[in-house]
Amino acid sequence: MSTFDNPFDPNRRLGACSCGQHDSEASHAASLRLQCDIPETEEKRYEGVIASAVMRQIFPQQATRRAFLQSVGASSALAALSQFFPIKTATEVFAQGAGNLEKTDLKVGFIPITCATPIIMADPLGFYKKQGLNVEVVKTAGWAVIRDKTINKEYDASHMLAPMPIAISLGLGSQPIPFTVPAIENINGQGITLAMKHKDKRDPKDWKGFKLAIPFDYSMHNYLLRYYLAEHGIDPDTDVQLRSVPPPEMVANLRADNIDGFLAPDNICQRAIYDGVGFMHILSKEIWDGHPCCSFAASKEFITNSPNSFAALTRAIVDATAYASKAENRKSIAEAIAPAAYLNAPPVVLEQVLTGTYADGLGGIKQDPKRVDFDPFPWQSFAVWMMTQMKRWGQIKGDVDYKGVAEQIYLATDTGKVMKEMGLTPPTTAYKSFAVMGKTFDPTKPEEYVASFKIKKAS
Repeated sequence: MSTFDNPFDPNRRLGACSCGQHDSEASHAASLRLQCDIPETEEKRYEGVIASAVMRQIFPQQATRRAFLQSVGASSALAALSQFFPIKTATEVFAQGAGNLEKTDLKVGFIPITCATPIIMADPLGFYKKQGLNVEVVKTAGWAVIRDKTINKEYDASHMLAPMPIAISLGLGSQPIPFTVPAIENINGQGITLAMKHKDKRDPKDWKGFKLAIPFDYSMHNYLLRYYLAEHGIDPDTDVQLRSVPPPEMVANLRADNIDGFLAPDNICQRAIYDGVGFMHILSKEIWDGHPCCSFAASKEFITNSPNSFAALTRAIVDATAYASKAENRKSIAEAIAPAAYLNAPPVVLEQVLTGTYADGLGGIKQDPKRVDFDPFPWQSFAVWMMTQMKRWGQIKGDVDYKGVAEQIYLATDTGKVMKEMGLTPPTTAYKSFAVMGKTFDPTKPEEYVASFKIKKAS
């Protein structure tokens, strides 16, 4: 039973897995997605956490718990528990447990793409205010600007491409500054879009000479596009031109015939389709289903100087991500993030991204509810995979301490604790294997993985 579930619902299962929603831990592991409802008030949310913990201890067996609840009812059950356990007092103590906030007025930068949905929606939907924070989310022109403003402390934290904190910490493209990733913003949610004139060139082997845009050198977009091209025999460094273009400028460049296509966030892809200048070649999940894209990032200096504010900010992001993971919330989220201050996009475009029912630009309507999804857990195996691609394409030279770097930057342990405090069930490990275009990645053997590719930059 997830701690966010109603602890007095007799139909909830106390299953054999750690969250109580699956028949076995294997079933649980195969479905590590957030399944929590957001209660109406913060007080109710904390009360549910406390009551759920008490119910787990008193009634560890599902049948006994169900019989008790069916015989007395939810209200009587809460009253009965309160007779011998001070739920109201415990709720107040739990709610105050975060400590005093060092800063309540914070600035968080973002790029106007759907990958930033949790960071953006946390403003209009009140997730920051729930944590006692007054956060100004600042729309920013491009990734280099995001990086520079965060490094210069104009932003307290920011939306970053998942590989960026690794690159910043290692000093790739800038002076090394320790950064961290407490949360992944989204998984999947990208696509390869081509200009309409290429609708008959669906085989990447025919793309030699193409000019293709990516948002930034240190991006999953760069690594996924390179991977996809190389698997089809195209060398991304010699057979095509890859150009870094800020996402808000990609559709205009496609329309002006400056590029032949791009791998970009789905709202950019969908805008090109909406404007009639491009079509969806493939979704990024067809390359790697479950891949990370963007992250919520902060410097270690901010964490050290403002630990309680950082914790509150992380709770707000995790909370918003949990809300965004529920399919029934996606349309209202699209409305909330559509205004000019945020994504400045027609709600119908954002709905097609967030709900997974979308036009493909070739006259078809497709459905994929997992086109984009939201799961905050910062898997350290994600970071290891990114570094293998940095090594593969010459961004990192020499030996790499894959495990050490991943564990310094991707804060799986800390985020796991926050998730548990909030009633969520984090994974029990920070490493997992996965497949990219059918090729299995083992995070314990990164160098063997790099060596296995035929097409890579010569060392």
